Amino acid sequence: MRAREKAFRVGLIGYGLSGATFQAPLLSVEPAFTLSAVATRNAEAVASDWPGVRVLSVDALLADPTLDLIIVATPNDSHGPLAERALRAGKHVAVEKPFTLDSAEAFRLGALAQEQGRCLAVFHNRRWDGDFLTVRQLLEQGRLGKLYSFESHFDRYRPQVKKRWKEEEGPGGGTLWDLGPHLVDQALQLFGMPESVMADVGRQRPEGRAVDWFHLVLRYGELRVILHSGSVVHDPWPRFVLQGEADAYVKYGLDPQEEQLKAGLRPGMAGWGAEPAERHGRLSCGGALPTTPGSYEQFYRQLAAAMAGEGPVPVTTESAGQVIQVIEAAVRSACEDRCIPLN
Repeated sequence: MRAREKAFRVGLIGYGLSGATFQAPLLSVEPAFTLSAVATRNAEAVASDWPGVRVLSVDALLADPTLDLIIVATPNDSHGPLAERALRAGKHVAVEKPFTLDSAEAFRLGALAQEQGRCLAVFHNRRWDGDFLTVRQLLEQGRLGKLYSFESHFDRYRPQVKKRWKEEEGPGGGTLWDLGPHLVDQALQLFGMPESVMADVGRQRPEGRAVDWFHLVLRYGELRVILHSGSVVHDPWPRFVLQGEADAYVKYGLDPQEEQLKAGLRPGMAGWGAEPAERHGRLSCGGALPTTPGSYEQFYRQLAAAMAGEGPVPVTTESAGQVIQVIEAAVRSACEDRCIPLN
């Protein structure tokens, strides 16, 4: 991307886990952006982390004519409405996943962004997980031969329910809407939209009011794609298990970038996105396979280029809307206890 005389000025709505751990730190290492204002009730944290950054109300932030990009990092049920307000205010917009809670709204917002001539991107950061990049390379190179099964797990050991909106019953609550978009998006990036979806979801923890366990089966001809998450898993299953005709690949452990960001590490620093050798996955026939370093910074780097008219947005509304379609089908499948066709 060509050097700009002035950086794009950014307004961030929300300063919880997403805003404080992901959005603001990743913006800070991309010279095309400068964080100018934050809308949050946690003004002290913003002042401590980013001295000089203004704290505004949502209304004041959206009305600020100096802001070029609005980032929506709020509870799930507010993503769509806030994205629409920002677009109608003439801003470029980035939205935390899930994009919306309704696929029709997702596609409508995509059309609105085109009408407004603005970029609209969804923060599916796990497209840049190192293990996912490694899996993608394996499949592109054909090293596993014909693929018969693909398993993707996001397990946790959290027996106690926390008092936070992600674990409350209601629109956008529960792990299907929290972790599900990550797993579904990665599957769609590799294989496209499935023929059908079959799902089982549940609430297992005694005090739980929202979904904390799910198991999705996506059908692609002979290939079966299994997406799973449990909240009371002492010894997590492998993150990925791929079974092919020529070889198999097994990988344990989550991508390190989230924990690195929490620890203060940033893109460009030594060790960023890299996994130790003991965390590398293994091929059944080929032995250990080094994990490609992750690169969450690519999201804002690509978004800056798109805003400058030099490339596409990093995550399109069409692809993010398809993720919502699959989750909608999973909810329907679990409710109706049947397989839901998609195409």
